[in-house]
Amino acid sequence: MRIAVDALGGDHAPHAIVAGALDAARESNFTVVLVGPKASLSPLLKSEGLAGRIEIVDATEVITNDDAPSMAVRRKTNSTIVVAANLLRTGQVDAVVTAGNTGAFMAAGLFIVGRIKSIDRPALAPLIPTRQGRGVVLLDAGANMDSKPENLLQYGIMGSIYASQVLRRDNPKVALLNVGTEESKGNQVTKEAYHLLKSADIDFVGNIEARELLHGEVDVVVCDGFTGNVLLKALEGMAHTFSAMLKEHFLRDLRSKIGALLLRPSLRGFKKQFDYAEYGGAPLLGINGVLVKCHGSSQQVAIKNGVLQAARFVERGVVHNIQRAVAELPPKEKG
Repeated sequence: MRIAVDALGGDHAPHAIVAGALDAARESNFTVVLVGPKASLSPLLKSEGLAGRIEIVDATEVITNDDAPSMAVRRKTNSTIVVAANLLRTGQVDAVVTAGNTGAFMAAGLFIVGRIKSIDRPALAPLIPTRQGRGVVLLDAGANMDSKPENLLQYGIMGSIYASQVLRRDNPKVALLNVGTEESKGNQVTKEAYHLLKSADIDFVGNIEARELLHGEVDVVVCDGFTGNVLLKALEGMAHTFSAMLKEHFLRDLRSKIGALLLRPSLRGFKKQFDYAEYGGAPLLGINGVLVKCHGSSQQVAIKNGVLQAARFVERGVVHNIQRAVAELPPKEKG
């Protein structure tokens, strides 16, 4: 197995990216293909003891947050994400992992690697931390701003396969994000999607409200990309605000500081349970290949887990199983 890692993607590239990729290679038996400038990356690989397991493919350009993603993918042909996507498309690697520009990641997946036949729109599927520590798959988290009922059906099927085969959930429970739990709630899209999901060969448990999401009682939550992205960013903002407020209270006076010292072990466990670094990255499901997007601020641990996650996708044939599942869906009615 060969996994390409975008060595220049992310806020802490290339050192944290390379270190995380090397850690992943030490834990498993696959080859890491670092995509980036050889002159800069080669010195980082000396004395690592992974001869034959680490390769470098030269790429000198980077797509930044200031670039228009689709245009940059077409024009910056020697950028790390474009070179990595072409390696995947031509079968030279089995997966791609990046912490770089999300828009460029999705554009490269769509325009270079291509969609799975019968998948209308791919979905970004991060794993959201939950109270029970298992996490819940949320899709779509921003690959598409608008979705049709048929898209939400495909998201439910893809999410169920991901949860079953990568996360090892037995008969994963799939829910539809809505404003109420009743079948009659929602807009026209969610009402139609409800009936499609109910008839699908998955364990669809009905609607779920956003306030129930973090309880961890379901494995997959389906929504359109606009709603999913707003929800994801709201949760991230809430977590950062809660952490800052907690720190302020613990540093308020001597008694608070003593209390914080006594609670330190419990607080570390709490922080780890809700740390995105422990959950790897967000796969782009519906693409004809394995692509995993890590958080832009990912450090060494997050990159390592993202690479290991990509390896599990490849080992368990997730792309092939999605292809087979959507091929069995009845044809869409015209008009």
